Amino acid sequence: MKLKITAIGNSAGVILPKELLARLRLEKGDTLYALETPDGVRLTAFDPELAAQMEVAEEVMRKDRNLLRKLAQ
Repeated sequence: MKLKITAIGNSAGVILPKELLARLRLEKGDTLYALETPDGVRLTAFDPELAAQMEVAEEVMRKDRNLLRKLAQ
């Protein structure tokens, strides 16, 4: 998909077509992440920082399941 860079005040921006927003499941006001990859830049609605934090939380929950169960009582 070809996108054109346009002036937005003193900055530059890209207008995302409605079809692309639908594919990314994004709406106005949502956050879009730009991730640098060896092949270039990848745009995604996926938050890599949150995913890393969730992995750590899931690991803690697996390791300390009994402790968490006792804390919940």
